[in-house]
Amino acid sequence: MSINQFVRCLVLVASGIFGSGMVAAQSAPCPTAGENNGFLGIETIRLWPGDAPQAKGKQCQDIPTLTVFEPAYGMSNGSAVIVVPGGSYKNLASVHEGRELADWFTIHGFRAFILQYRLSSNGYLLPVPLLDARRAIQLVRARANDYHIDPNRIGLLGFSAGGHLAALASVQPAPGTPDAEDPTERVPSRPNFLMLAYPWIGAISADTSHLSYCKEFNLTDRCEELRKAYSPDLFVTKETPPTFWFHTTDDPVVPVEQGLRFYEALLKAGVPAEAHIFAHGPHGVGLGRGDAALEPWSVLLESWLRAQGFMGPLHR
Repeated sequence: MSINQFVRCLVLVASGIFGSGMVAAQSAPCPTAGENNGFLGIETIRLWPGDAPQAKGKQCQDIPTLTVFEPAYGMSNGSAVIVVPGGSYKNLASVHEGRELADWFTIHGFRAFILQYRLSSNGYLLPVPLLDARRAIQLVRARANDYHIDPNRIGLLGFSAGGHLAALASVQPAPGTPDAEDPTERVPSRPNFLMLAYPWIGAISADTSHLSYCKEFNLTDRCEELRKAYSPDLFVTKETPPTFWFHTTDDPVVPVEQGLRFYEALLKAGVPAEAHIFAHGPHGVGLGRGDAALEPWSVLLESWLRAQGFMGPLHR
């Protein structure tokens, strides 16, 4: 049994345990902040103690959260990763692009977090999801001592729309305000490493021959303005964190050329970057979903993390 198959077995078991909907899609009950499954090493926390900025209500769809997973067996490598599921900014693929990855990382000694960000389908257009992603990184960094992690070893992993959001948070970070009243706002939000899986880099485009944020949310009249403001490839600098990227050549939803634009921008800026483009494969494969040709991407990711120094020795 491969490590990915083992992780999927864990997720199937966990899906039967969490009646609360902590691993469910956005259409099911949302993760509930303060719901503590401590005996399972899992809890969910709000990103802001009160209402989130620009909140439209007080339902779970209005409350961005982080679901927190402890390193497996109490063995930590001192690093953390925030997983950002995809879903076209309309829902969250919170199992195969969320829980499965959190379990994969915890087995490798990471403290893992799944971000539930506010969705454009619920009226939260960009930049609101970006506010949530920045805050998530700041919150993890501000609580580094509590989570027994190094504040300089925090990574961001995004899939599809979550890849767009993760890339955007990496190139448009909050600098941190040292004298802020809120301790979380004192630290910067730029992650230390970035991982992208079939990212929807060109989400904001007037070209409707492929999936378009502007078309999906009736923003064609503002599309060019939004493209210039929220296209990650336009904001890459030498400060952008080291990046791992994988895609498939014939992805029918997000053209591989979108990821190539971001990769080329990284190279021009001198950012350490590693790219893996597989010949064939559908969109939304998560860890590979049993595809023998695609499952090795996580092995390549593990090698990259070790080479970058983010997967050090395990310790209790």
